[in-house]
Amino acid sequence: MIVRPVRSADLPALLELARSTGTGLTTLPANEERLTHRVGWAEKTFRGEAERADADYLFVLESDDGKVVGISAVAGAVGLREPWYNYRVGLTVSASQELKIHREIPTLFLANDLTGNSELCSLFLHADHRSGSNGRLLSKARFLFIAEFRQLFSDKVIAEMRGMSDEQGQSPFWESLGRHFFKMEFCQADYLTGVGNKSFIAELMPKFPLYTCFLSEAARSVIGRVHPDTEPALAMLKAEGFSYQGYVDIFDAGPAIEAETDKIRAVRDSQVLILAVGTPGEDAAQYLIHNRKLEDCRITVGAARIAAGTLVVDARTAKRLRLSAGDQVRAVSLSARESNQ
Repeated sequence: MIVRPVRSADLPALLELARSTGTGLTTLPANEERLTHRVGWAEKTFRGEAERADADYLFVLESDDGKVVGISAVAGAVGLREPWYNYRVGLTVSASQELKIHREIPTLFLANDLTGNSELCSLFLHADHRSGSNGRLLSKARFLFIAEFRQLFSDKVIAEMRGMSDEQGQSPFWESLGRHFFKMEFCQADYLTGVGNKSFIAELMPKFPLYTCFLSEAARSVIGRVHPDTEPALAMLKAEGFSYQGYVDIFDAGPAIEAETDKIRAVRDSQVLILAVGTPGEDAAQYLIHNRKLEDCRITVGAARIAAGTLVVDARTAKRLRLSAGDQVRAVSLSARESNQ
């Protein structure tokens, strides 16, 4: 498997992936016109022709037989062209000594606080390939890319995680809050944001603080929680240094997590090494390896060992990277545990 920049020839495979994602992946709508535009813009981004505010680094996961089975992306900076909305979870305290009442009531404030940060987005792996290191490669490859081209990204990286919804795609948070202002199904609002129609958020959402005690118990219980299918991705990002700081999605209340870019484990610990082709050995660790190219970027995972400033890999790994012995690579251990050791 390798991670590489998207190409226009990938569009049919992307449409197939988009149709299989279900509700919750707003940045990958099953809309051919929108996806065609996004792929074209991503190609422009990888050529270095987009400003950070517009940059969309869209990657695909490709099997050795050339099949596209996953997608992931990094946005250069969010909210610099149009407002970026989240709810900030706050607290209001009401007290009366005379009545012996002390109430702490969580509140939701519509905020644009995460504006300007780079964003991890559009992560999806086909169900048939959710095994081995495929998911970690697809997600963490973005960190090696950020480390290599650090100047292209902001000082903080965020990721909006999918919130709770049932098997029918119904969000208890949406049913208790959003529906009252938007008068549409959750999936429809989710789709509209994905195709770029976000102006209705500012036009229809209340600007004043919302007291969560007015929400249903089911809605309150999912604030800041992720969908069960997203729990592995959340755990992976937390191991890389991401944390929840009280911001949630305005539609499904899924958490927005964040990290300082230079403190992300895979960014901080990555090294530039000389590629050596040989036998890594039975005790070799799994490494993420990047060929240090922008438009022709290729990132893979493979058994490797570091020896005297070189990274020793087998011939198959070098072939996936389209590199030869003596070329430079950027590499980091695949797991945080191995990095710590």
